[in-house]
Amino acid sequence: MTTATAERGRMGELALYFLRLGFLGFGGPVALVGQMERELVNDKKWLSKEQMRESIAICQSLPGPLAIQVGIYIAWLRCGFWGAWAGGWAFILPNFVIVAALGALYVYLGDLQPVTAIFYGVSPAVIALILHSCYRLAKLGMEDWVQWAIAAVCLVVTVILQAEVALLFLGAGLAGILYYGSLFRRPPASAAAVAAPLAAPALAQTIPVASGSTLTKLTLFFLKAGSLTFGSGLVIVPFLEQGLVHQFNWLDERQFLIAVAIGMISPGPVVITATFVGYVVAGFWGSLASTVGIFLPSFILVLVAAPLLARYRLNPNVQGFVKGAYAAAIGTILGACYLLGKIAIGDWLTALIGIASLAVLFRWKVSNPLLIAATAVARRTSTSWARCTSRKNSETNGADERASRRSSASNTTTGLPALRAAAAISSPMKPPPTTATDRAAAMPAPMRRESSMVRKVTTPSRSAPGIGSVRGRPPVASARPR
Repeated sequence: MTTATAERGRMGELALYFLRLGFLGFGGPVALVGQMERELVNDKKWLSKEQMRESIAICQSLPGPLAIQVGIYIAWLRCGFWGAWAGGWAFILPNFVIVAALGALYVYLGDLQPVTAIFYGVSPAVIALILHSCYRLAKLGMEDWVQWAIAAVCLVVTVILQAEVALLFLGAGLAGILYYGSLFRRPPASAAAVAAPLAAPALAQTIPVASGSTLTKLTLFFLKAGSLTFGSGLVIVPFLEQGLVHQFNWLDERQFLIAVAIGMISPGPVVITATFVGYVVAGFWGSLASTVGIFLPSFILVLVAAPLLARYRLNPNVQGFVKGAYAAAIGTILGACYLLGKIAIGDWLTALIGIASLAVLFRWKVSNPLLIAATAVARRTSTSWARCTSRKNSETNGADERASRRSSASNTTTGLPALRAAAAISSPMKPPPTTATDRAAAMPAPMRRESSMVRKVTTPSRSAPGIGSVRGRPPVASARPR
């Protein structure tokens, strides 16, 4: 009874620790693993340094988010099988609650103009964060030219052909076995050692495309995605972009960038993006199905494959597959950055935000939430300034238009006298005609003809008898004949 009570106490303590870590664990997988090493080895003394190093090395050889898998493995060492489930889901629960709440806010407020402007400025900062994380991963695991050649091939395939990411990882892992392993040098030490890391990509290829409800499609899609995150949670970005945007058309490019941003600013691993996507697609139950789908492969791999890798992880074939898959991860991340960058950077302001974010990340140690918040504020400020400037310009244009209307109205009222005065100035008045000839010449042609006809009718003939010739007197009637 005492042993059972102590076991429950240890499991409760374990769950509380991972709840706190999931709620406050910012900074990505490297920072989270470093925090676990500092607190569990130095402070709580739950593990030795050798056990912690072995946990990290084993989980780095498995597909899946590194921080979550290290937490599950530590919980398994501490409290066994059920402790692994309790500790792992306690680690995930705060992330799920936070990201699901952000998904609900986006669904109900995403169409508002201020929210759209904020996320518009966040997108180039997300590209900068992915590039910086890829640089750190390359420094950590890229060792020779063969890995860089594999990464370059995966980059070209991702950008040009947009091929299935699972095939890229499988091919890169086989190339790593051929170059680094001992498959063609001597018989392999154990077939299980090679089959263990290959199981996840092969399983991903055999999962059928769901044809049922949306929840079933979400679960199966993220089960497949959860088995492909070699090296870092960012490896899931190109796979999700292909499936969510192009295959199922659940999101557009801008919404996908917002989902990645939510995953990067929230505590926990980047793959918590699945929770946000699930809520946008199918509400709360969609977020729950997506979360279970993305993290379930990590539990299975840690509890099934980790004991095998603990025994065979020094096998050259296993190490060769991990190196090849790691190089494929770098190439696909860079390819996704190129494809998403064409969408996120569309004008001079977004280009400036992206370049400035990248410079800040390389110069100073800035947390992801702080950088995202700063770019959001910058975009919101620039939008407000542009709106104020536009309002001032419209007010100025309106005042000019009103003044022009008043000027045109005054010209309409006084325009005819002004024109007459201008005509009088330009052509001086001539003196009035004094003689009959001048008056006739001044008349218009029709009036002249009419006047001549009147004169012909009213003027008497000089040769008519009995008509007086006195000028200016009326004619005298002739004497009646006798």
